[in-house]
Amino acid sequence: MPAGFPRMRSAVIDRSCCVCGQDEFVHSDVLWPELVSAWELSEDEWRYIDIQQGTHCVACRANVRSIALARAIMRARGFTGTLTGFVADRAQAALRVLEINEAGGLHPILAQLPGHRLISHPEYDMTALPFPEGSFDLVVHSDTLEHVANPRKGLQECLRILAHDGALAFTVPVIVGRLSRDRASLPPSYHGQEGSVDPGMLVHTEFGADVWTYVLGVGFSSCELVPVAYPAGLAIIAKATTH
Repeated sequence: MPAGFPRMRSAVIDRSCCVCGQDEFVHSDVLWPELVSAWELSEDEWRYIDIQQGTHCVACRANVRSIALARAIMRARGFTGTLTGFVADRAQAALRVLEINEAGGLHPILAQLPGHRLISHPEYDMTALPFPEGSFDLVVHSDTLEHVANPRKGLQECLRILAHDGALAFTVPVIVGRLSRDRASLPPSYHGQEGSVDPGMLVHTEFGADVWTYVLGVGFSSCELVPVAYPAGLAIIAKATTH
């Protein structure tokens, strides 16, 4: 397992935290041997996934994954600054946001938006969302899609409930040196914490370099990858087509 990181400055992440604007980061190892074995990760893959999950801002506690997602949310809306500034921006006051599962440390910030709504998967089936077409301007989820048995259907539902010119911003763990694979024929693998057998944390899909094909294949008009400390942090912006 990679050794614990000392306190570090923003150059390691590549800039200051776009959630809160601070520039100091620390690391704690989070992956465990059984998960590394199940995913057949190389040492380099193990290291950058561990950075993705375990390197976080000292001030707001957002990890690399969340920082990438925050950057994607703001880029999708054409906003420059921090996420704390984004939610205070008057131009976002009418923004209708659906957050599917709490997006880590971003949740309490996003919840400040007047039009914010939070639901949880699998309590709410992501492949059959109970909302009319065009209900939201922004849909956000973080490391959730890999736990959906039919990820393409989950993405289709996100597209269906987005308004014209709306956007989906999301993260999934991406192994950049291989293609995605379905785990249906493999032994069960769970995220969360070591020893977990929570059905909601069962991994159905391991995403790889072709993750963008899932997005465009269901009808989104564009797909943009937003990196932070590449390849550790990758968020995805998917723009909706005209309804």
